[in-house]
Amino acid sequence: MSKIAVVYWSGTGNTEAMAASVSEGAKSAGADVSLFAANEFSADLVDEFDAIAFGCPSMGNEQLEDTEFEPMFTECEAKLNGKKIALFGSYGWGDGEWMRTWEEICGADGAVLACESVICNDSPDDEATAACIELGKALN
Repeated sequence: MSKIAVVYWSGTGNTEAMAASVSEGAKSAGADVSLFAANEFSADLVDEFDAIAFGCPSMGNEQLEDTEFEPMFTECEAKLNGKKIALFGSYGWGDGEWMRTWEEICGADGAVLACESVICNDSPDDEATAACIELGKALN
């Protein structure tokens, strides 16, 4: 059984809803899943998991949330080489540039993206929810 962490930051609840769907998908594929808000996770926990899904909405000028999520993620980066991960998040404007930049950062860190990242505009609709479930399954 895979041990998977789903780590997210959410300001409006949209990314939190996505995280719940990612967890649901991973559990349905037989994984042991732990759900963490960004302030509950740290680099010290990375090695305890076979795979990690990171979720963060686009903030400001298409960037990761910079007070809780980005510092935690930056701390984790040194441990992502060879780690199976997936990325997800919501946005209210822009075209998803923050996710493309985030994927490039993870690639440079040596992380292994388990599947295509999932983004949605505002709250997750049925299509985004289904994509998050599949993202969770891909981590197993």
